[in-house]
Parts: sequence; C-alpha cells; structure tokens
Amino acid sequence: GMAWVVLALSLAAQTCDALQGHRQEPEAAVDVDPVTRVVQLLQDMKAQLEKEADVDEEMYEKMAYWCTSNDKGKTKAIADAEARITQLGATIAKNIALSATLKVEISALESELAKNRASLETAAALRQNQKAGFIAEEKEMVESIRALDAAVTVLAKHNTGAALVSAKAVVARVAKTLEHIRGRGSLLQGSIT
Repeated sequence: GMAWVVLALSLAAQTCDALQGHRQEPEAAVDVDPVTRVVQLLQDMKAQLEKEADVDEEMYEKMAYWCTSNDKGKTKAIADAEARITQLGATIAKNIALSATLKVEISALESELAKNRASLETAAALRQNQKAGFIAEEKEMVESIRALDAAVTVLAKHNTGAALVSAKAVVARVAKTLEHIRGRGSLLQGSIT
C-alpha cells in the first residue's frame, strides 16, 4: 500500500528531475516554470509521505508490541479463569451432593423427632394417669388410717389391756407403712411432675 505510493512518487520525482536537466533554460530566470513547480511539489509530497510512513511504521511496531505483550497476559488470564471455572464447577458438584445427603439426613431426623414427640406425649399421658391413680390410692389409705385410728381410740375407751396394746401396735405399723409409701410417693410424684 503505502510503500508502493512512496516508490511511485519517487520515480515520478526522478523522472521530473531528468526532464528538468535536459531543458535548456537560462539560469538567471526568476520565474519558476510549471514543470519545476510540479517537481518541487512531488518532492515535497515524497518527503511528507516518507515522514508519514516512518510515523506509521513506529505506530505499527508499538501496536505489534502491545498486541504481543497483551496476548500473553490475556492468554494467561483466560487460562487462569478457565481453571477457576473448572474448580468452581467441581465445588458446586460437591456441594450439590452434600446438599442431597443433608436433605436425606434432615428428613430422617424429622421423622425420628416426630416419633420421639409422639412417644413423649404417650409417656406424659401414662405418667398423668399413674399420678392420678397414686393420688387416689394415697387418699384412700390416709382415710383408712384415720378410720383405724378412730377405731382404736373407740376400742381403747371400751377395752383395756393387751388387746388395746395389740391394736395400737397394728395402727402404728400401718401408719409407718403409710409413711413409707408416702415417701416413695413423693419421689414418684417428683419424677412425674
């Protein structure tokens, strides 16, 4: 492109110089003839084109260097990014598998939790029934002891002697047994409530 234009202008300028040399003009002529002006114009154009060609060549070298140096950097950046994409893809796949495993575990734990809650509710209802039965039984025993105590007191007024001592001993043993049951009942009641 540009080199051919410079070569053509150079040849045209040389041709004009040759033509000018063959003309016989007086040296003292002040007027510049049209051929000389054309030759001068062509020489100026040649100089301007050579200057522009040098600038273009320098610009081309800078651009070629920039492309070469940037190509290396961009190629490395692309390779790094592709490696990162591969790594992230593997991480995503691993986390998807972990997520699926955890979903199965969560489902199993939720099922187990539901069973445990149902068992707890059943056990709490059973304990409430046992507590109610114990309280009713304890109340019945306390009433029985009071009735026995009242009976011993009535018998003591009417009878004296060994029968009275024997009845008091029976009531004392029943009272002691009841206290023992009450002690156990308090422990049981504490664990129920």
